[in-house]
Amino acid sequence: MLSDRQFTFDRVIRLLIAAGVVWGVLQLLDYLSDVLIPFAIALLLAYLINPLVDGIQRGFRLKSRPLAVAVGLLLFTLVVAGAAAAILPLVLDELARMRKLLAAVIEDAAMRDTAVRRLPEIVWRYVSEALSDEKVRELITFSNIREVLQRVLPGVWGVFSGAMSLLFGLLGFVVVGIYLVFILMDYRAVTEGWKELIPPPYRARVIDVVGDFSDAMRTYFRAQAFIALIVGGLHALGFWLIGLPLGIVLGFLIGLLNMVPFLQIAGVIPAVVFALLSCLETGTGVWTMLFRIAVVFGVAQLIQDMVLTPRIMGKVTGFNPVVILLSVSIWGKLLGLLGLIIALPMTFLLYSYYRRYLIAPKNGA
Repeated sequence: MLSDRQFTFDRVIRLLIAAGVVWGVLQLLDYLSDVLIPFAIALLLAYLINPLVDGIQRGFRLKSRPLAVAVGLLLFTLVVAGAAAAILPLVLDELARMRKLLAAVIEDAAMRDTAVRRLPEIVWRYVSEALSDEKVRELITFSNIREVLQRVLPGVWGVFSGAMSLLFGLLGFVVVGIYLVFILMDYRAVTEGWKELIPPPYRARVIDVVGDFSDAMRTYFRAQAFIALIVGGLHALGFWLIGLPLGIVLGFLIGLLNMVPFLQIAGVIPAVVFALLSCLETGTGVWTMLFRIAVVFGVAQLIQDMVLTPRIMGKVTGFNPVVILLSVSIWGKLLGLLGLIIALPMTFLLYSYYRRYLIAPKNGA
């Protein structure tokens, strides 16, 4: 037990120094977050893409690592571009249909009366307040893309606070790409070379902890990605069956959000908005449509909690989904976007150290 050790003056000083170091590291990470975020994103992408690059290099017996990286990145880009090319037209068609519907609510008195009758009073109040905003009305009633560019871009330009902010935003994508290429080309050196930087007295301990972390993260991401894919498919199928606009796209987006447990709840808001628009267009009762959406979410969540998570996730990490959600919330609060990116890796590292070097020695004593 920790309480078995006496809190001597020397030990208290050491604990205070350790706490100060941790606080200083957190402050430094927060200060450098703008610089570290591109590197962290590139490192995560490299972790996901490297198995593809290694497979290409082994499968085609390529001696040139840069060539394997180029082919791997090309295939990855083609897959992403293909998915976007397949999904984007569907999204644009649905958005155009919704824009016409909202424009009819604004301009057509009969359609507006229909909306008043079909929508609950509190819902119509919020909708009417939103539609009364001049910028919203202009956005909805645009007739062509040129008009959109002429009227919307000045506002967007103001959001970016000038050309330099936009330039730096684009530069961030370039920096991520540069990091990604160099990390993939020297992936083994990046993942193995750091060991020589650890002082010999601590090397074995650090390597053991990082090994536990790597195994746990690899298994967790594979299991959670499989669960997220199935959950996304269930939502997409359910939304398609009930005729929800953008249902298939929204379903798989909810699956993607499911990579972080319980984050798929954020999909409720767009689902309700799309349901209200569908009710105006088809004449379906609002409460009927909302009930159908609740059934889709409920059935998918039930299958996930009762079947998928116990059978697929099992004891992969030993973490309850609530603990994972809490860790994401804490690290996000501490370090913002950087904290969200490194939340799970840091939590696994701390847990591995705690289990190996604080719990295990006492259990063996």
